[in-house]
Amino acid sequence: MILHYFIKKENKQKKVVAEQIYKNILFTSNALIHQNTFFKVKNYNSSFELVSFILIIYINSHIKNKVDNYKLLNEELIKLFITDLDDSLRNNGIGDMSIGKYVKSYVKKFYFRLKNFPSESNNVKLESFTNYLSKFDFIRDEELTTASEIFFELATNIYNNNK
Repeated sequence: MILHYFIKKENKQKKVVAEQIYKNILFTSNALIHQNTFFKVKNYNSSFELVSFILIIYINSHIKNKVDNYKLLNEELIKLFITDLDDSLRNNGIGDMSIGKYVKSYVKKFYFRLKNFPSESNNVKLESFTNYLSKFDFIRDEELTTASEIFFELATNIYNNNK
């Protein structure tokens, strides 16, 4: 009875689309980390912050633009993110006995950031980005405005492409 859900064409299609979007998120975050100097430290935590931030932008874009089956798409994106967290933590030397604790703490951070993401009715504003990013500790204070402008432009492009 439930088996038909797993073999539906639309679910397979959403999974493929989600994988493409997630690869784009990883590519974009990697490019931002290597091309910019506004990060305090370029390590796993700053990479996590950046990937989760871009993922949140995509999730909100899908919701606001009412993309077809956006709930399935966002669910697939979060699944990919959690799987990637697990794999990358294992690659960084976290063992089987404690991997769950680490993944759980990063997932809690992600959902906290998702909950606190600015959600204006029309569109996200530059000031909202600056205020949001100031709460986290991965961008240098003196370059917060520059980073906000870059992320705002990125978010605007994502929102416009998902219409």
